[in-house]
Amino acid sequence: MYTVAAILSIIQHDDRRIYDEEQEISELAYDSRKIRKGANSLFFALKNVRDGHLFIADAYRKGVRSFVVSRKDIDFASYGDANFIVVRDTLSALQELAGFHRLQFTKPIIGITGSNGKTIVKEWLTQLLQPDKKVYQSPKSYNSQLGVALSLWNLSAEYDYAIIEAGISRPGEMSVLENMIKPDIGIFTNIGLAHANGFASKDVKLKEKLCLFSNCDTVVFASQYGIRSLLPAPTRKFSYGQEESDSVHILQTYEKGHGKTAIQIAFGEEVATLTVPFQDKASLENALICVTTLLLLGYPLKTVGHRLSALRPLDMRLQLKKGKNNSSIIDDTYSNDLASLQIALEFLYQQRQYKQKTLILSDMEGLNEHLRSKLASLMELQQLDRTILVGKGIFFLEAHIKGEVLLFETTEQLLGALKDMSFGNETILIKGSRAYHLEDVSNLLSAKSHETVLEINLKALEHNLQTYRSMLPPDVRMMAMVKAFSYGSGSYEVANLLQFNKVDYLTVAFADEGAELRQHGIELPIMVLSPDERAFETLVSYQLEPEVYSFRVLYALLHFLTARGIEDFPIHIKIDTGMHRLGFLPEELTKLSEVLQHSRQARVRSVLSHLAAAGSATHKAFTEEQIRLFVDSTAFLRERLGYDFIRHIANTSGIAGWPSAYMDMVRLGIGLYGIDMSGQLSLEAVGQLKTTITQIKELPAGATVGYDRKGVLQRDSRIATIKIGYADGYDRRFGNGVGEMSINGQTVKTVGSICMDMCMLDVTDIFAHEEDEVIVFPDLLKAAETIGTIPYELLVNISSRVKRVYFYD
Repeated sequence: MYTVAAILSIIQHDDRRIYDEEQEISELAYDSRKIRKGANSLFFALKNVRDGHLFIADAYRKGVRSFVVSRKDIDFASYGDANFIVVRDTLSALQELAGFHRLQFTKPIIGITGSNGKTIVKEWLTQLLQPDKKVYQSPKSYNSQLGVALSLWNLSAEYDYAIIEAGISRPGEMSVLENMIKPDIGIFTNIGLAHANGFASKDVKLKEKLCLFSNCDTVVFASQYGIRSLLPAPTRKFSYGQEESDSVHILQTYEKGHGKTAIQIAFGEEVATLTVPFQDKASLENALICVTTLLLLGYPLKTVGHRLSALRPLDMRLQLKKGKNNSSIIDDTYSNDLASLQIALEFLYQQRQYKQKTLILSDMEGLNEHLRSKLASLMELQQLDRTILVGKGIFFLEAHIKGEVLLFETTEQLLGALKDMSFGNETILIKGSRAYHLEDVSNLLSAKSHETVLEINLKALEHNLQTYRSMLPPDVRMMAMVKAFSYGSGSYEVANLLQFNKVDYLTVAFADEGAELRQHGIELPIMVLSPDERAFETLVSYQLEPEVYSFRVLYALLHFLTARGIEDFPIHIKIDTGMHRLGFLPEELTKLSEVLQHSRQARVRSVLSHLAAAGSATHKAFTEEQIRLFVDSTAFLRERLGYDFIRHIANTSGIAGWPSAYMDMVRLGIGLYGIDMSGQLSLEAVGQLKTTITQIKELPAGATVGYDRKGVLQRDSRIATIKIGYADGYDRRFGNGVGEMSINGQTVKTVGSICMDMCMLDVTDIFAHEEDEVIVFPDLLKAAETIGTIPYELLVNISSRVKRVYFYD
C-alpha cells in the first residue's frame, strides 16, 4: 500500500486539498461503476469520451476518499473528508504512479509488442514458465495507455518474472508505455496490418513499436521481419529464423499429421527436433517466439521440447453463453489469476438478467501467503449467492466468503455432483486454471444447440458506442436501437452492456421485446416503435413508452389509459418530415396539439422523425429540408403544449454526417454493430458468423454437387460440406459460386445450391481439414452487395437457432 503522502511525493501536481495524508491506497479506480473497495481506492477522473469528473460524487458515495483531478472548479467543500490532488493530466498522473511502482520490482520484466500474437505469446510463455517460476502477466488484453498502467500496479515482489503486453494505435504512444514498463527483455511478435490506419506507413508503425525496446538488455524477434538494424546498438539481438546468424536456427519444418508440426532447430552446438501441436502459420510463429525466449532464459532444449508439446490452443475470451434452465454462463476458464479474476467478477456484476450470482472457482498456481491474503480480501468484498471452490489449495477461502460455499477437491468430483445440484435463473461465472479443465463444467451447464455460432464481441460493441459518443456534445443524449434481436446480435445481453455504459434510451420494435428486456433486469427507458392496441397492457405493466404515429393509435391509447385511470403516461410523437413511412404529417400538428392539450392521460416525452437519406450526398438538400421542417414542427408543438420534450431525428448516418440534426438526442442503430455506411469511421466488427467443415470429398471433373445438379465440377476437386444453410439465414442467392467464405485465412466459393441446413464449398486450392472453422461472411458489406441487399438484412436474418456466444476481450 501507498499513503496519500507518498503519492503526493511521486506524482507532479499543481494543487492539493488534503484531509488525511495517512490514508492507505491499494486500489486504482477510474470507473465509478466498478468500485468495490472504496476506502482504499484512489480515483482518477480521466477525461475520455466521458469526463470522469462527472462521476466524483458517485465514487464518493461508494466510499472513495482520495481523488486525482485536473479541474479546479470542483466544489471541494462538499467533500470535506476527502483528499484531492490536482494535476494537469489525470492519465499522465496515473502512468507516473504506475511507472514508479514498476521501479520497485527488481525481477526481470518481459515487454511484448507487435501487430498480432501478443496476448497468445504472453499466455503461452506464462504456461511454459509456470512449472518452476511464479509469473505475473498483464491481464486479458490490457495493453493500452490505461491498461498497461493498471497492469503494472499489481506487480509485487513474490513473482520471478512479469510479462507485460504493449499495444499502440497512433504515433507517440509507445514512448509513454516504454517509460512505464522499462522492460529488461523485449519480444517482438511480428508486423502486420493491425491499426495501420493510425500511421503514415508500415515503416513508421514499425519504428514506433520498436520504441518499447529503447533500453532493453535483449530483444527476441524473428529475423524475417528485418528489425535487427533498427534496434539500439547496445541491445543483445536474440533471433530465430532460417539464417545461420540467428540464435535459434531453423533447419527444417514438416507436418507430422494429427495437427502437429515438427521443427528441427540448431541452438549453439545442439540440434533437436521439437514437436509443436499446431500447423497454422500464426501458431508456429508464436510457438517459436516462446521457444527462443525460453532458450534465452537458460532452459535446456530437452525441457523446452517437453513443455512445448503440451501447449494447447487458447480461447482467451471471456464468453457469455446461454445456459440450461434459464441461466447465463460466463466462461473464463483459460487462466486464473488475481487480476483476471477481478475483471471477470466485475463482468459478473454487470449482468442484470438474473439476481442470483454463482461463482465456480478453481485453485490458482503459485499462491503464496501474500497472494492468499490478497485473494481473501478480494473475496470478502463479493456479494455472491453461491460459491463452488475446486481444489484444496483454496478451501481457506470458505471463511472469507458470504453466501453458500461448496467444496470439491477435483473437477471430476464436481462433474459427478452437478447432476444432483440445482442450477437455474442465475448467472454463473466459471473461472479456473487450465489444469482443472473447468471448460468441462462450462460445456455441461451450457445449453446445447446447432454447431453454427454467431460470436458477438461485446468489447467491439462498446468501442463503437464510444466512437459515436465522442462525436457528440456532452449534453446530447444517446438512444440505442436493440430492435430485431439487436440486429441479430442478441437481446438482453446487448441491452445489458448498453445499460452498463449508461445510454439514455433503448428502442425495440414491439412490446414483447421490451417486456423480455424488463424481465432480464433492464431498467433503462424503452421506446416501442410499433405499439399494437393488443399490447397496451404490456406497455403499462412493463413501463414501456410507445411511439405514437397516427390518430388511430393515439385515440386507442388515450381510451385505454382513461379506462384504467392512468395520467401522464409517457409517449413519443412521430412526425413524418419526408420518410413517408409512419408519422403525423406537418399539416396534422394543429389537430394533434389540440388533442394532446385536452388530454391528461398522456404526456409527450419526446418528438422524433427519421432522416430518409442522411448518408447520401446526392440528397443533401432533401435532408436539410427535413431538419428544417422538424425544427419548425417541434417549435410549434412546444408552444402549443406549453412544456418541453426531447427532440431527436438523427439516425446512425445522421450522427456521422449531420451535426445540425443532433438536437437533444440521437438514435444509434446499425453503426453500433460495426457497420459504417459512411466509410469514415474506425468501427469494429461485432458479429462473426462461424461454422465448421463436416466432411471433405474428392470428386472427379464432371461430377455434380447439390440439388438439381447445379454445381458442375470443371476439374478434379475437393468439396467441403459445412453446417450452415438457408434455415440458419444463409441466403439461397449465395449458391453456385456467388457466396465466399474463409477457411484458415483463405477465401473459397460455394458450389451448387444452398441447402436447408448445409452448403458446399470448393476447397481444392487451399489447406483445409474436416472440423476446421469456417468464417461465413469474411466481408459483410461485400457479401450484401453481391446479392443486391444491405448488411441489415444479412444480420437480422441469422436464425434464432444459431447459438449466440458473447465474449468480452
